[in-house]
Amino acid sequence: MSTSEKVRPSRRAALLGDRPGSYAIARHIRMSPTKVRRVVDLVRGMDVAEALTVLQFAPQAASEPVYKVVASAVANAENTENLKSDDLFVSQAYVDEGVTMRRIRPRAKGSASRILKRGSHITVVVEPRSQATTTPRTSKEA
Repeated sequence: MSTSEKVRPSRRAALLGDRPGSYAIARHIRMSPTKVRRVVDLVRGMDVAEALTVLQFAPQAASEPVYKVVASAVANAENTENLKSDDLFVSQAYVDEGVTMRRIRPRAKGSASRILKRGSHITVVVEPRSQATTTPRTSKEA
């Protein structure tokens, strides 16, 4: 090993940099990433309260683990960064492929086919809405 060790940046620095906010990661969720991405795409960019409400009543089975990750990210922001949940929004949310378990299904004439039981990793980042990122009011609202 060389004297100059390569230091990997922390996950917080990679996700948020020096901005305020927090994140949560759920790993090894036993659902296909494509199914979970459908649910994650619903809540990306929403306010936290609205996102949790949408996830609570979404009919997809993947909405439960996504709900837990969003709620965990909000709790992390409240406890570690002293941020209020009313000011937070889901700034980043993405799903990565996890470990794929391979199973065998018996087929005709002594052959077998492979069954892929896919897993996923869910990452959610919440940040406070600053004055620059607030949505401009329309003339009807004013």
